[in-house]
Amino acid sequence: MDVDHHTLVGFAKSWGLFYLVAMAIGVLIYALWPSNRKRFDRAKKSIFDKDDRPGD
Repeated sequence: MDVDHHTLVGFAKSWGLFYLVAMAIGVLIYALWPSNRKRFDRAKKSIFDKDDRPGD
């Protein structure tokens, strides 16, 4: 099987785009999934749990 440069570039462009769109949709679904709400709220508030001042 002889694959030239243009065929390889075309394959990479089309499937690479599909891969990136699928990954973006997957991340969006993960971030907005209702059962992850507690985890993200806890992470949002955990910054304020240890209220250290600089130099202490």
